[in-house]
Amino acid sequence: MSAAHILAITSGKGGVGKTMLSANLAAALARRGEKVLVIDADLGLANLDVVLNLHPRTTLHEVFTGKAPLDQAVIDAPGGFQVMLAGSGLIEYSRLTPQVREQLALLLDTVRPRYDRVLIDTGAGISDIVLYAVSLADEVLVIATPEPPALADAYATIKVLAMQQGRTSTMLVVNQTLRPGEGRHVATQLQAVLQRFVQLADGASITLQPLGDIVQDTAVRQSVQKRQLLMLAFPGSDAAHDIREIARRLAEVTATATPAAAGLQSPP
Repeated sequence: MSAAHILAITSGKGGVGKTMLSANLAAALARRGEKVLVIDADLGLANLDVVLNLHPRTTLHEVFTGKAPLDQAVIDAPGGFQVMLAGSGLIEYSRLTPQVREQLALLLDTVRPRYDRVLIDTGAGISDIVLYAVSLADEVLVIATPEPPALADAYATIKVLAMQQGRTSTMLVVNQTLRPGEGRHVATQLQAVLQRFVQLADGASITLQPLGDIVQDTAVRQSVQKRQLLMLAFPGSDAAHDIREIARRLAEVTATATPAAAGLQSPP
C-alpha cells in the first residue's frame, strides 16, 4: 500500500459543520473503497466521539503521555472507517508545546503507511496548535457557511495558511446553502477578495478549489441528535447526496497526486 494522502479539514469559525463533514466524508470515501482514518486533532475540545456515539477507553491523551500504545487508540467507527479520538477538556492541549508537536508528527508518520487517506479534524481558528496540525497535511479543506462572519474567518484562515505555510491551493466546501449555486457564488466572491487583498512575497496567487456545497437539511440536525452518521441514518437525504459528491470530487482531485512528505512549513 502506498502512503496515505493526508487531508486537514479546518475552519476559521466553530459551529460550521467541520466535524460532521469529517465523519461523513470518511464514510463516503470508505464506501468508495478507500481505507480511511480520521484523527480528532481538536485536542482540547474534542467532539468526534459524540458525533459517532463512541466511548473510547484509550484516546490520544493516553498515547501522548505514554500510558497506552498507539494501536489501542485506533477504533472502528460506524461507516467502515477508523478513528483516533482525543480527550476533551484537557488544558495541556490548549497550546502547542514541544511534546505535542513531536507527538503529532510521530503519529502521522506512524499511521500514514497503513491507510489510503487520513483526515485530520482540526480545531477551529488559527491557534498555533491548529496551524501545526494543518502543516502536517498534504492538502487542506476549509469549510464555511454563507454567513459573513464565517466567510470572514474562512478568508483569514486561508490567508494565514498561504502566508505562513506557502499554501497557494485550498479546497473549499460551503455548508448550509439555501439554493443551488450558492456555494459556487461564495467561492467566486472569496477568490476575488483573496486575489485583491492577499499579496504573497513571490508573486504567487491563492487558488480555491471548490469541492461542492452541502444544502441546509433537517436530516443533518436529526442525525447529530441521534448521534448517528448522516450517511447511515439518512442516506437518501439531499445533504448525504452532496457529501457523496464531495467525496467523488476529492477522489478525482487526489487520484493522480503523489503525497508529499508530511509537513510543509511549520508555523513559527
